[in-house]
Amino acid sequence: MAIRLYRAYTPGTRNRTVSTFSEITSSSPEKSLIISKHHKKGRNNQGRITSRHRGGGHKKQYRIIDFKRNKVGVKAVVASIQYDPNRNARIALLHYGDGQKSYILHPRSLNLGAKVISGPDAPIELGNALPLAVIPLGTAVHNIELTPKKGGQIVRAAGTYAQIVARDGNFVTLKLPSSEVRIIRKECYATIGQIGNIDSSNITIGKAGRNRWLGKKPKVRGVVMNPVDHPHGGGEGRSPIGKTHPVTPWGKPALGIKTRNPKKYSNNYILRRRK
Repeated sequence: MAIRLYRAYTPGTRNRTVSTFSEITSSSPEKSLIISKHHKKGRNNQGRITSRHRGGGHKKQYRIIDFKRNKVGVKAVVASIQYDPNRNARIALLHYGDGQKSYILHPRSLNLGAKVISGPDAPIELGNALPLAVIPLGTAVHNIELTPKKGGQIVRAAGTYAQIVARDGNFVTLKLPSSEVRIIRKECYATIGQIGNIDSSNITIGKAGRNRWLGKKPKVRGVVMNPVDHPHGGGEGRSPIGKTHPVTPWGKPALGIKTRNPKKYSNNYILRRRK
C-alpha cells in the first residue's frame, strides 16, 4: 500500500493524505456476505446517549468476516482483495473447493490466486490458520483466538501482528502489538502473517468533515464550557481546570486513571503489561 499526497489547493487538502487503494482488485462486495448495519449513534436501548460524539456518517453495509477459519482441510483460493468500510484492514474473498465463499482479513503480501487452508496439518505459510501449538516460535501471527473455537478476537487491525515467543505445557506465550506479553491456550487458532494496509496509521485526516463521514462528531473541551456544563468549566479567560486532577463531565477521575477491573479473569494470563 502507498499513500497519496495532495497539492494544497484548499485548506482541507493542505495536510490531507489518503490511501492509493492500489491493492484493491474488486469494488463490489459479495452479495451473499453483506448485511445491513444499524448505526446506534451512541445510544442505548432507551434512546439515551451513553457514548458521546457519535452519529451521522456515511451509510455502509457490514461484510461478514470469517474469524473462526473452521473449514478444516478445505483449500481456498483468493479471488479478490476488497475495501471494507467497517475496518482499517483490507479483506480477501476466498472461494473454497466445495463452492462456499467467505471473507478473511487480508494478510500482507497475500496475492490473487494464492491458496490458503486451515487446520492442524496445514503448512506454515502466509494466510493459513493453525492452532498455536503447532506454529513455530518467532512466527508472526494475527487474528488470534482467546477462547478455543470462538474465533479471532485480538490482533485484527491494519499492520498489526503478534509474535510467538515461548511454549510451555498447555499455553503459548505471545508478544502483542501493544508490547503486552500474555499466555493463550495452545488449542486457539491464529493466522500466519501480518495484516496488510500497514500505512493506515500514517494517514492524515486533513479536515473535520472527513471525520464526520466516519460517524465521529466534534469533541468540545471541558475547560471552554461553563461551570453548569462541565467541572472544568468557568473562570475568566483561559484558566486551568481548577482541580487536583482532571475529571469527566460527571466528576469521575479521567486522563490516566486505570479503569481495568483488578479482579478480571484474564489478569493471571498477562505476564507483562502494555506500556
